[in-house]
Amino acid sequence: MDVIAPEASVTEKAQTYPGRAGVISWIFFDWAAQPYFTLITTFVFAPYFASFVAPDPASGQALWGFATAAAGLMIALMSPVLGAIADASGRRKPWIAGFGALLVIGSCLMWIGEPGNPGIIPPLLLAYSIASVGVEFATVFNNAMMPTLVPPERIGRLSGTGWATGYVGGILSLILVLGFLAANPETGRTLFGLTPLFGLDPATHQGDRITGPLTGIWFVIFVLPMFLLTPDYPAGLPLRPALRQGLTGLKRTLSELPNQKSIAAFLLANMIYTDGLVSLFAFGGIYAAGTFGWNTIQIGTFGIILAIAGTFGAWLGGKLDDSLGPKRVIVGSMLILLLAICAILLVDKDRILFVAVTPPAPGGGLFAAPAERAYLALGCLIGAAGGPLQAASRTLLIHLAPKDRIAQYFGMFALTGKVTSFIGPLLIGVVTAVTQSQKAGMAMLVLFFVAGLALLARVRN
Repeated sequence: MDVIAPEASVTEKAQTYPGRAGVISWIFFDWAAQPYFTLITTFVFAPYFASFVAPDPASGQALWGFATAAAGLMIALMSPVLGAIADASGRRKPWIAGFGALLVIGSCLMWIGEPGNPGIIPPLLLAYSIASVGVEFATVFNNAMMPTLVPPERIGRLSGTGWATGYVGGILSLILVLGFLAANPETGRTLFGLTPLFGLDPATHQGDRITGPLTGIWFVIFVLPMFLLTPDYPAGLPLRPALRQGLTGLKRTLSELPNQKSIAAFLLANMIYTDGLVSLFAFGGIYAAGTFGWNTIQIGTFGIILAIAGTFGAWLGGKLDDSLGPKRVIVGSMLILLLAICAILLVDKDRILFVAVTPPAPGGGLFAAPAERAYLALGCLIGAAGGPLQAASRTLLIHLAPKDRIAQYFGMFALTGKVTSFIGPLLIGVVTAVTQSQKAGMAMLVLFFVAGLALLARVRN
């Protein structure tokens, strides 16, 4: 993996860009935050919630979708306002610290999610929503620091390296959970054949629930280098004047947006395809748990393999971003995702496409059945395409947005990534609840990527 270092003149570097330590420390924000998405929203806690806390997997998928939608609506409403205020006030780190605290608090509270206790579902979903708001807002302000870190021609590699580093952090956090903390309730052993550390009880799924506190502690430890070594924007206005100026600037930006056709088309496309991507990651593990009956170890191993694919995909996507341009990387990634989703909908435990296969045997080997291996291969395609899509999207925004309003536009980027983010989970939740079919719910994702591709064709960068 390349280490990002500016290739500017000594004078330009001294005046504009931080040294290697500051850039690498910024990259580690993705490492610090990624376990939330890897452990909580995708591969461990969400499938655990659907399979063991909720009454049944279909209800669990629906409830998780409703909670994700509620958090997404809050993020959508507040992101542009906070971004505009941050541009006026200058500093980014205080906002990252404040919202990072919400991530830590919400994640740690998720320990309460005991299996078979319906009364714990409302406070558990509230804790999940708080943590989701915290991690997304912290990411808005972290992204807004990018233009000051490297020259424009290296933004793509910086973004791709950040995503790749995040995936590596996700892989290691999954290995830690599966190898040492979460055990199969039937055998009492982890993936490495060990008894869980700290006396975690497999019967009450403490190894699954520990992912909440682990995520919070992980974030605190690994975000510290960014606070200590990465330069912040210089301080601007105090909070109250920044609020007034930020809101005035946001109003002006919104009034100008209809005349900025490329950035308007991109933000609209981002709104739609990000909704599809987030929903795909959020429900991929839940879908696998319901379709194949996978337990935490199987889903987590699946997650490790996907994250490895995502690491290489994001790293390669960053290089292609600088050489081919971010728009081409986004289009290519979405085509791969669309193909993979369509194929997944034609895979069942006893069928691949239209061919009958041997279903998984009870107590069989890891990914031993043909359908499981097909799902694993398609998941690797999704992992390899998802990282470049997200990394290139934030790079394209930097190319399109005015530099003096970058946090504001990243707020709008988060807005368009979240304003309809409740629609994907809500649509999946409603269709799943009405049809009692996880496959019917997941089929809705095809619409998001087709519409995103159509809108992206109107972007000129």
